[in-house]
Amino acid sequence: LPILVSRVVPHTPADTCTPRLREGDQLLLINGRDVAGLSHDQVVKLIRAPKDNGELVLTVKAQVPAGEQIEEPDFQYIPDSAVAGRGNRAGGGALAESMLLLAEGLESGATIAQFEQLYRKKADFTMKCARLPTNLSKNRYRDISPYDATRVILQEGTSGDYINASYVNMNIPTSGIVNRYIATQGPLPNTTVDFWEMVWEQQCTLVVMLTTLVERGRIKCHKYWPDLYETDTYGHLQVSCVRQKETPSFAFREFTLINTQNREERHITHMQYLAWPDHGVPEEASEFLGFVQRVRRSRDGMVEPTVVHCSAGIGRTGVLILMETAMCLIEANEPVYPLDLTRDMRDQRAMLIQTSSQYKFVCEAILKVYNDGVVKPLPEYQRCLTTTV
Repeated sequence: LPILVSRVVPHTPADTCTPRLREGDQLLLINGRDVAGLSHDQVVKLIRAPKDNGELVLTVKAQVPAGEQIEEPDFQYIPDSAVAGRGNRAGGGALAESMLLLAEGLESGATIAQFEQLYRKKADFTMKCARLPTNLSKNRYRDISPYDATRVILQEGTSGDYINASYVNMNIPTSGIVNRYIATQGPLPNTTVDFWEMVWEQQCTLVVMLTTLVERGRIKCHKYWPDLYETDTYGHLQVSCVRQKETPSFAFREFTLINTQNREERHITHMQYLAWPDHGVPEEASEFLGFVQRVRRSRDGMVEPTVVHCSAGIGRTGVLILMETAMCLIEANEPVYPLDLTRDMRDQRAMLIQTSSQYKFVCEAILKVYNDGVVKPLPEYQRCLTTTV
């Protein structure tokens, strides 16, 4: 698809230059560089790059004559400097622009169309270990496997070093924060010992579960923890449930984990989201966002990876990782481009965010927390980043 100008901010250089840039013009070159085939992030960076010397030369093909049909622009990168009625405004800047682009993309359908064209698996990454005969029974689903390059390697697995789990690290550039996750499938009866071994070896203190044990009559996850005030043994690890609180939407548990080999004891927080419907996505995001906020509070200051799983470890798991990453970017006053974030996630675990409905749900939730002011740029990151052309 061509890259078209979707909107020109009134009274900006783009509006007053000669010849005037017009909505519908096709962008061909930015300061002499061909934009064909560039990603959204690359186009935006090229437009912002000349802000220091003030020179931006756009080579465009004039808009089509009146009456002819034009395709929906692939990238919409010149937004209004302000939108009335938004609850979270720190002036203009890249964050505000990215939120306007997201809103426009959702309205036009371009956001979902771009997601559906995104690769599900990184082409040059192998998954050989997951497909070894000795490991096939450790995969809940035949077609969902970790990349060899990013898989978690067990030091003391029950039968080898394999577990269907992937490291997923999401960078928040301005703040210097890296949100570290282990995205994994719901444990099977024969992988529960390995699951707890992974939690121990990776020094994880938070496990986030985004499924119930059974949905629509199908087992989605093995119950890998003991009942309240009881203790179960998994290999050389003893797990005791010392606290449990349930609401209609959430379940919170506290476990003690004891290594019987050296009697070392650790404390694990287990947070389970119960309100995801058996089919599709929640009709309304508020309960899920409340859960994500609780997860974020539990993660505050944590450097160890957080274990996140649903059934397959790609769908709802991807939704939570993208949602929390977007919240962190908003707090750092950084632009949020969900497609680029999803690409980054899929470069670490294939197929993260499984369906278009899940992607639409999380994109709408990102807009909601921004527009409602639920998450705002923190004072130390508030600055003017106006970059309109």
